[in-house]
Amino acid sequence: MAKPTEGETNRRELTLRALLLGGLLTVVFTAANVYFGLRVGLTFSTALPAAVISMAVLRLFRDNSVVENNITQTLASAAGAVATMIFVLPGLVMVGWWTEFPYWTTVALCFVGGTLGVMMSVPLRRALVVNSDLPYPEGVAGAEVLKVGSRDARGAAESRFGLATMLLGAGLATVMALLVALKLAAGELARNFKLGQGATGVAFSTSMGLLAIGHLIGLSAGVALAVGTVISWGILLPWRTSLVDGSLPIDDLVGTVFSQEVRFIGAGAIAVASIWTLLKLVKPIAAGLAGILAAQRARKGGEMLDLTERDLPGSVVLGTVAIAMLPIAWLLWRFAEGGPVAEIFPVALAATLVFILAIGAVVSAVTGYMAGLVGTSNSPVSGVGILSIVVAALMVAALFPGPHSATDTRALVAYALFATAFIFGIALIANDNLQDLKTGQLVGSTPWKQQLALVLGVGAGSLVIPPVLNLLDVTMGFAGAPGANPETALPAPQASLISSLAQGVLGGTLRWDLIGLGGAIVAEIIVIDELLGRRAGAAGSKGFRLPPLGVAMGMYLPISIILPSALGAVLGHLWDRRADRSSDPERLKRAGVLLATGIVVGDSLFGLFFAGAVALLGEDPLAIVGDDFATAAQLVGAAALAALIWWGYDRTYRGARKLGRGAET
Repeated sequence: MAKPTEGETNRRELTLRALLLGGLLTVVFTAANVYFGLRVGLTFSTALPAAVISMAVLRLFRDNSVVENNITQTLASAAGAVATMIFVLPGLVMVGWWTEFPYWTTVALCFVGGTLGVMMSVPLRRALVVNSDLPYPEGVAGAEVLKVGSRDARGAAESRFGLATMLLGAGLATVMALLVALKLAAGELARNFKLGQGATGVAFSTSMGLLAIGHLIGLSAGVALAVGTVISWGILLPWRTSLVDGSLPIDDLVGTVFSQEVRFIGAGAIAVASIWTLLKLVKPIAAGLAGILAAQRARKGGEMLDLTERDLPGSVVLGTVAIAMLPIAWLLWRFAEGGPVAEIFPVALAATLVFILAIGAVVSAVTGYMAGLVGTSNSPVSGVGILSIVVAALMVAALFPGPHSATDTRALVAYALFATAFIFGIALIANDNLQDLKTGQLVGSTPWKQQLALVLGVGAGSLVIPPVLNLLDVTMGFAGAPGANPETALPAPQASLISSLAQGVLGGTLRWDLIGLGGAIVAEIIVIDELLGRRAGAAGSKGFRLPPLGVAMGMYLPISIILPSALGAVLGHLWDRRADRSSDPERLKRAGVLLATGIVVGDSLFGLFFAGAVALLGEDPLAIVGDDFATAAQLVGAAALAALIWWGYDRTYRGARKLGRGAET
C-alpha cells in the first residue's frame, strides 16, 4: 500500500468532534422524526439542517473544513432514514403479535438492516452518482450549503451573498411555517367535488419546502410527477368513486377510495417502473462493481487512488454482508419461537435469507435511483415497502399453504412483517446514502469515510427508536392496535397499510386487479419515454424525457405533495430560462439553487422545532385562533405563499445582478 500524500495526512475529515456532533444530532433528529412520522405519515430529511448546525458549531474551531462538516451531516442524515423504520415496526403491535417493542431486538433489527443498506449501496455510487446525470436535489443543495458556509468558499463577496441568500430562503420558509403553526394560514388548500358520476379533489400544500424541492429536481421530473397525479386524480379517482356508494360524504368518499384503491394502483405502477429501472441499471451497476474490484487491485498493487474515488474495499463490503446473515438468522429464530414458522425453521430461514439478499439488492438500486430523481424526502420508500411486504407474504404463503387458525395466521403475518423490516432498513439507508455521496462528490469528500460515518449514524439512531416507540405506544397507542383509544391513537398510516397488505395476501383478500392495472398504465409510460429518448438521441441532445418512476410516484403520492413540487419545477425552469438571457447565467442559476436550498433548510428546521413542541405541549401548541378562522386561513395561506415566493425570488435576482455588476467593476 502506498503511503498517504501530505495533503491526505493534513486533511481533517473523519474527526472525533465531527462524529460526536453528528451522533448527538442523530439522536435528537431521530426522536423528532419518529413522532412526526407516526403523526402525519411523513418524515423530513435531516441532512441539510445538520449541515447548517455543523457549520455553526465547527466554525468555532480554526481548523475546520468543508469535508469535516460533510461527515457530520452524513452521520446525522441517518436520523431521517433510520427513523422511517416506523413505517413497518408498529405493524407488529397493530396485528397483536408484540405488546411492546423489545429494546435490543429492535435496535439490532434497525442496525443490521441499515448497515446492509450502506453496503449494498456502495457499488451503486459509480453507477448512480459519478456516471449519472440524476439531479440529486438534496445532495446538490447540501453541497451548496457546505461550500457557502466554509472558510474557503470562492470569493468573500460571493460567499456572503450565498449565505445571505440561504438565510433569506430559510427565513421565508420559517415565516410561512409559523403562520401555519399559529393557524393563521392553512397548511393545505383543498377541495373535493363531484366529477361526472364520481368525485375527485384538488389539494395544495402551502409548504414552501415542497416548492423548493420542485425547483431542485428539474422540469422533466416535475412534469412526470404532474402526469402521474393527473392520471390518479383526473382519471382513476373519478372512475373508481363512481363505482362506490354515492351516499358517503364526499370527503370520506375521496379519501377512502384513494387510500384503498387508487394508491394500490400507484403501488403497481411503482412495481413495474422499479423493475424497468433496475433492468436499465444492470449495466452501470455491473460497471460499478467492476470499479470496486479494479480499485481493490490498484490498492494491492501499491497505486494511490484519488481520495474522491476510494469506496469501502470490496472485501469489507462482501464480508460485512456475509457476517450480517448471522445476527439476522438469530433474530429470525428468536422471533419465530413458539409459532408455526419454528416447525420448519431451517427451510423458512433459507428462504428468508434469500429474500433479504435478493430483494434488498433490488430495492437499494431502486430507492437510490428515486432519491436521485426526486430527493430523499420525496422518495416514496413506503411504495417499495408495499412491494416488499407483498413478496414476503407470498413467500410465507408458499411455505405454509392451506387454511390456518386465527392465531397461526397472525404469527405468519408477523413473520412476514419482521422479514420485511430488514428490507426497509436496506431501502431507507440506500435511499439516503447516495444523496450523501452526491454531496461528498461535489465537495471533494472521501467516499469510504462517508460510508463509515453513515454506519455509525445508523447505530446512533437505532438506539433511540425503541424507547420512543414504547413511550408513544403507552401514552397514545397506534390506530387499529388491540386496546388503542381511537381518540388519542397515532395514525401510523404506512404501518397500517403494510400490515393490511400482509393480512390481505395471507387471508386471500388482496386486490391483484388494482396492482395489475397500475403496472399496465406505467408500461405505456415506459414506451412513451423510450420514444422520447430515441427522438432526442436522433437529434443529438438529451431532450425532454418522462421518467416512468416519476409518473408512478405521482400516481402514488397525495396530490397535495405533487402539485407544489410540480409548480416549483416550473418556477425553477423559468428562473433558469431568465438566467440564460443574462450576462452571467451560471451565477444566477446558482443563486436560485441557494435560495431553494435555504427554503428547504428553513422548512426542515421549523418542522423539527414544531415536532418537539407538539411532543412537549400537545396538539396545536402555537395556535392563536380557533377553527372558526379556517375559511380566512385558506385565503391567508394562498396569499402569503404567493407573496413570500415572489418577494424571495425577486430579491435574489436583484442581489445576484448587483453582485455581478460589482464583480465586473
